[in-house]
Amino acid sequence: MVENNKTTKAFSLENYGIKDTKAHYQLSSEELHKITVEKGQGVEVSSGALAVNTGEFTGRSPKDRFIVKDEVTKDEIWWGDVNIPFDPEKFDQLYDKVTEYLSGKELYVRDAYACADEEYQLNIRVINEYPWSNMFAHNMFLRPTEEELKDFTPEWTVVNAPGFMADPEVDGTRQHNFAILNFSKKIALIGGTGYTGEIKKGIFSALNFILPVFKNTLSMHCSANVGDDGDTAIFFGLSGTGKTTLSADPERKLIGDDEHGWTKDNKVFNFEGGCYAKVINLSKENEPDIFNAIKPGAILENVIIDDKGGVDFEDVSITQNTRVSYPIYHINNIQQPSVGENPKNIFFLTADAFGVLPPISKLTPGQAAYHFISGYTAKVAGTEAGITEPVPSFSACFGAPFMPLHPTRYAEMLSKKMQDAGVNVWLVNTGWTGGPYGVGSRMKLKYTREMISSALEGKLDKVDYITHPIFGLEMPKECLNVPSEVLNPRETWKDKEAYDVKANELALFFKNNFKMFEDNASEEILKGGPIV
Repeated sequence: MVENNKTTKAFSLENYGIKDTKAHYQLSSEELHKITVEKGQGVEVSSGALAVNTGEFTGRSPKDRFIVKDEVTKDEIWWGDVNIPFDPEKFDQLYDKVTEYLSGKELYVRDAYACADEEYQLNIRVINEYPWSNMFAHNMFLRPTEEELKDFTPEWTVVNAPGFMADPEVDGTRQHNFAILNFSKKIALIGGTGYTGEIKKGIFSALNFILPVFKNTLSMHCSANVGDDGDTAIFFGLSGTGKTTLSADPERKLIGDDEHGWTKDNKVFNFEGGCYAKVINLSKENEPDIFNAIKPGAILENVIIDDKGGVDFEDVSITQNTRVSYPIYHINNIQQPSVGENPKNIFFLTADAFGVLPPISKLTPGQAAYHFISGYTAKVAGTEAGITEPVPSFSACFGAPFMPLHPTRYAEMLSKKMQDAGVNVWLVNTGWTGGPYGVGSRMKLKYTREMISSALEGKLDKVDYITHPIFGLEMPKECLNVPSEVLNPRETWKDKEAYDVKANELALFFKNNFKMFEDNASEEILKGGPIV
């Protein structure tokens, strides 16, 4: 039976192997919010947003993400620790167990799509065990109109069963939770975890295979915005580097905050219809756009709430990876549709826990490719299971956990696009200054914003630069509204010799990490690395 509030379309879940279910189709976020509260699965906070607890998992579990190894994938995927193969027969058996588990339950079904550029649109059907997971899908994927739903045919299906626990010895998983992509059957199967990020990252990972392999389009883990002159800026970076915060700029229209494609026609389009932002230490003063987006329709995850429904964004007693999801229209200044043209500036964001890298530096094409393939940052506490404090980390293409292909395939596409479009590429350290983590302090957000604005407005084209002695990066000597000593990281350290030691230490990390890519890298790319 299907309860159908929004359209006249009727369908059964029996062809998915899910029987005797009461399935709610295409409910509004208001209805899903209400059901979640009524079922005791969430509470309404003072801003009117919904707050839920995702349970055991408050972040992604990368070691429990699998890809079915079959005729479609066996020769294309970069198999290893990131892309872990899964047996097709085991997948079919596990899928049958999940659908049997879901049979007879009250479920929530949503038709949506990814990719804001019509030429690349991917239709998705999401089947959720929980109402708030379905509300998350409403927020994060693009929302079809009533008219579009009449002839809607899903290409991919997400089956999401947080309450189902796998038996590793029987099912072929590592533990009881799993997120498995099957490119032949076009299914993302997720179980044993309530963390909603697995839903969006499942489709993101699928697109990171589909777009480069079949559509000649670069997929990117980045945010993007567009200025009044129509110039697009792209911000690469892993969780906690400021990707969402820095792209939400009152002077520029937001295209999207996390996942984009860059087409052969030099367009940049958002995969998603919403934002999924970290809210640790969130304040109206520092991040007004995100703060104001937390209203009815938004979902807060794993935050601490007081007796009056107020949220304590500084309390990380459940996790440091506290989050909010909201539809993109909760941000006032957005690009509609979520497509930009004419990319002019690319920013690689890193939260350097060593306190070594400059707050902003300009990269040559060789350096740009080197740093893109390296994808250096610090893993920030709570983003992944088991991480309790920042750890130096390299994630190829600033998104290795979601990249099914070899990193050099994405890097080659990016290098060609950068050179064809004539873009400026900047490395921005949003991490530590004045010393490493535990000694120095986090770079002030207002300084980072000023540096990025100066780069976007062409002001950094008119200043003198000095070269970092170890990393070879070109560092501006001045930037409006930023103290000059901040621009050179060595000057912020009391002990200059300690800085040199730490810089060499980090350079060695870069060199050792890059060894796995050396055979596929050109001389120009190899010269883009640090000197040890």
